[in-house]
Amino acid sequence: MPKPAVLVAEKLSPAGLALLEEDFEVRQTDGSDRSQLIPALADVDALIVRSATQVDAEALEAASNLKVVARAGVGLDNVDVDAATKAGVLVVNAPTSNIISAAEQAINLLLACSRNTAPAHNALVHGEWKRSKYTGVELYDKVVGIVGLGRIGVLVAQRLASFGMRILAYDPFVQQTRAAQMGVELVSLDELLRQSDYITIHLPKNKDTLGLIGDEALSKVKPSVRIINAARGGILDEDALYRALKEGRVAGAGIDVFTKEPCTDSPLFEFENVVVAPHLGASTHEAQEKAGTQVARSVKLALSGEFVPDAVNVQGGAVAEEVKPALPLTEKLGRIFTAIAGGVASRIDVEARGEIAAHDVKVLELAALKGVFGDVVEEAVTFVNAPLLAKERGVEVNLVTSEDSTEWRNLIRVHGIMANGQRVSVSGTLTGAERQFEKIVELNNYSMEITPTEHMAFFSYDDRPGIVGIVGRLLGETGVNIAGMQVSRDVEGGKALITLTVDSAIPKDVLSSISTEIGAETTRSVDLED
Repeated sequence: MPKPAVLVAEKLSPAGLALLEEDFEVRQTDGSDRSQLIPALADVDALIVRSATQVDAEALEAASNLKVVARAGVGLDNVDVDAATKAGVLVVNAPTSNIISAAEQAINLLLACSRNTAPAHNALVHGEWKRSKYTGVELYDKVVGIVGLGRIGVLVAQRLASFGMRILAYDPFVQQTRAAQMGVELVSLDELLRQSDYITIHLPKNKDTLGLIGDEALSKVKPSVRIINAARGGILDEDALYRALKEGRVAGAGIDVFTKEPCTDSPLFEFENVVVAPHLGASTHEAQEKAGTQVARSVKLALSGEFVPDAVNVQGGAVAEEVKPALPLTEKLGRIFTAIAGGVASRIDVEARGEIAAHDVKVLELAALKGVFGDVVEEAVTFVNAPLLAKERGVEVNLVTSEDSTEWRNLIRVHGIMANGQRVSVSGTLTGAERQFEKIVELNNYSMEITPTEHMAFFSYDDRPGIVGIVGRLLGETGVNIAGMQVSRDVEGGKALITLTVDSAIPKDVLSSISTEIGAETTRSVDLED
């Protein structure tokens, strides 16, 4: 089998390339040149870009085999995520690759702004020794207001605490208790503006944050305030900042990002008390290395059909450590469900019960659907296109959670209703404190406790003596070794179910022979290959 092809459209770190080359055919092109990019996309499985390559509907249409687009960085302005989702293409980025570099750049600008580093440097290299003119201020005992207490904001808070600063923060999505644990006082934006000696911005750019720090906000600040923006251009209104600096209502600023980039001419450049940089927040060797290796690992996960934590167009977001072990089990339950059902259900309920339900388990719904459709459609089923496949087939999907579970600490159940009204269900659990073992514990209301293996078979029949012997004999004659067998029944002499795990796939003619000899009502097999 040929290796999957990965197209690297922009510069990637050597470590990232090395990871990719272990498993894939790595090709390279100039993504900024459409005449090179479009034909290069024809048969690739993955595309890796940075900021210069436009991944739009045209590019996605040209890439008929594409499964994942990876952005070696944080921003996704150059990737049409909606178009990718419609095409069933996973979009990933490297959200943590530059957080330390970005936090350090904010502090770098804050310090440079406090000590007039840039204008003092310029004066000195031009032969002027102006110590008194460029007297600065200390950070100790000052108030810093952090607008946005996400991952970068938290890193900035931790580092500025060591300077002996009092730290305020505005973030409506952070709980008071969480902020208090970090020694941060959560306040309203107005209060932060009024009290702060420094304001540093660490928000994403969206319709709610665009122009957040504008004329109105800057009318509330101290005239001694210094403002830092190393997040995204446009959150701090540059025209409003210019007016505030011109009128002496703001003492200084450190700007790493601009509304329009590249920016080589701005009214802000006329002020000596403004330190500017050409968007250097992620421009460290370490950040670039991390971005390359993170997206390489994400591509590996995506092309192997695994869940990718850094995917931006998959419902569920980051997966809790307590939930991750349940992903492969849930996918297996989905595959067993389809095997037992013998078709596509009109409605599927994915249930998570017990301790696991205390976490965000949306991803379990995706894992179940990935299993349900894995043996139904010709295309590769991923966490991204599984919901689309369900929608296209008119399957109603619901996630049910409850922290109540009578028999098991955790229980995952895939339950469905077929078009003819038939109900199908399969349940599983994870047992063991350290190493967690997968168990199938219910199938169509028959109780059991059996470990799923690569090859499984199920026979339902009228309960009577001798059936186990017949099954064992026929498999033995064919050389198929039984790894595990469990017989379940509703009542003595009623209906019964044999669940088998075997070391090799059971040939179809052998399944047919078993079914005939035991008078099975239903016979199903499933191969749970990785």
